[in-house]
Amino acid sequence: MAHPANPPYLIPIVEVVPAQWTAPEVVRRATEMYRSVGQEPIVVNRELHGFILNRLQGALLNEAFRLVEDGYADTEAIDKTVACGLGLRWSFMGPFETIDLNAPGGIADYAQRYGDLYFEMTQHDAPAHRWSDDLIRRVESERRKALPEAGLNERSAWRDKRLMLLAAHKAQAVRSVDDPAPASTDEGGGSERALSPRR
Repeated sequence: MAHPANPPYLIPIVEVVPAQWTAPEVVRRATEMYRSVGQEPIVVNRELHGFILNRLQGALLNEAFRLVEDGYADTEAIDKTVACGLGLRWSFMGPFETIDLNAPGGIADYAQRYGDLYFEMTQHDAPAHRWSDDLIRRVESERRKALPEAGLNERSAWRDKRLMLLAAHKAQAVRSVDDPAPASTDEGGGSERALSPRR
């Protein structure tokens, strides 16, 4: 089974999910085929409900809806936090590489510094529940104030153009940057990476 993202001509990820009886050669040929047409296949080791992409997106969406429902922020603030924060790094690095670079000693160091913090966050949360009709209406109302329904198609076209530009930029960056630049040093000779890590 193959699970592309939408729209597949702009978002290259494809989840390849073999069945228990799928021969490894079939998986290899499938991934090679997707790579040959410019896609980025990953192999999911076994079937799971929702695939990987939807589960990651679902975790973020559930938290976003929770933050709005509990009155911590409105939809614009949540969108801006991702677009101007997490999304900038996530557009070219995944979450594991991000945290690997966000602590001087890599992932183990990051986990030691912040693992308890992330665990404590989950302990204060109520159990997950369905998005209520009132919550959906609230989010819908905020979004329609920011973007009237008549503008959805135009904004979708804008999104696709931005995705095309991002894809072109990433392709150019891959061609022009062979190796990561060495860590610059401050006047005292220390590496920037040794400064207080950002989460």
